Amino acid sequence: MISITSNGVEQLLVKVSKALEQAGIPYMVIGGQAVLLYGTPRLTRDIDITLGINIDRLPQVSALAREFHLRIIPPNYREFVAQTMVLPLEDRKSKFRVDFIFSFTPYETQAIRRARKVKFGRAVVRFASLEDIIIHKIFSGRSKDIEDVKSIILKNHDFDRRYITRWLKEFESTAEGKPDLVRIFRDCIS
Repeated sequence: MISITSNGVEQLLVKVSKALEQAGIPYMVIGGQAVLLYGTPRLTRDIDITLGINIDRLPQVSALAREFHLRIIPPNYREFVAQTMVLPLEDRKSKFRVDFIFSFTPYETQAIRRARKVKFGRAVVRFASLEDIIIHKIFSGRSKDIEDVKSIILKNHDFDRRYITRWLKEFESTAEGKPDLVRIFRDCIS
């Protein structure tokens, strides 16, 4: 288990993760917050959290969000979530954005099971594994995401390349417009 110090974002991560754990909602922190854990520090004012559930549990998730003082951003959020599978929220106190991403695909289910436990004081927050962050970032494909992958690889030499390659090949075969994922990964590690 990794242990890191606490600040405002980390306090929000702890608050949200405790609520998700108590509600029995599987989750993992992804995006910029996970890059901070594995890669080079960079400015990020949001928290992306994958929830291992379907949107049929949106009423429970929206009630939890209100309970821990997260404002739902879209006025017609039910329709927005149905279209995007994302519930955008804002912490009323810190003004940090928190995005809940609904996903229960076989890949995301496995990635959530592989999540690393990171200790914040006495609390634990589940972060996507290094390998799964690399997969997410390569799949996204934005130039900033590829730079994040390179910084993660520079800082962490010991990771499961086969796992990453296997999932990227799977995504290449099933996702339209994503034919070069394995090549992009290989370019990042060369």
